[in-house]
Amino acid sequence: MQIVHTTIHVSTRGKGFYPFTKAVDEWVSKQKISNGLLTVFIQHTSCSLVIQENADPDVMLDLRDFFERLVPEDEASYRHTAEGPDDMTSHIRSALTQTSLSIPLISGRLALGTWQGLYVFEHRARAHQRQVVLQLMGE
Repeated sequence: MQIVHTTIHVSTRGKGFYPFTKAVDEWVSKQKISNGLLTVFIQHTSCSLVIQENADPDVMLDLRDFFERLVPEDEASYRHTAEGPDDMTSHIRSALTQTSLSIPLISGRLALGTWQGLYVFEHRARAHQRQVVLQLMGE
């Protein structure tokens, strides 16, 4: 059993989805592990991770718009607004989604479906540099 890890950085430019599957694939391919489990964890409370369709960009736009309707930015509704109107809404959106993912590694490849990709789901309106921790365990 081997355990390896790294941290990758994903730059965001405001609310939306930022693909990072390629960076993960490149890192995994350099490891000497054929079969195991990859854990992906984002070290922030105002963004999240999703596995979602990577073929039609309308999926990402519809998801973004849905979350805008589900958790509207209305400072009068929240106590925690120290960093602006998107502060508490970002925490709520993060709580409704995921901050970690588990993906099987089979024969040296992530077991993602044909149309699946990994995304940072940025909930803040301004640009951020996000840290994503990858930990791969296997043989």
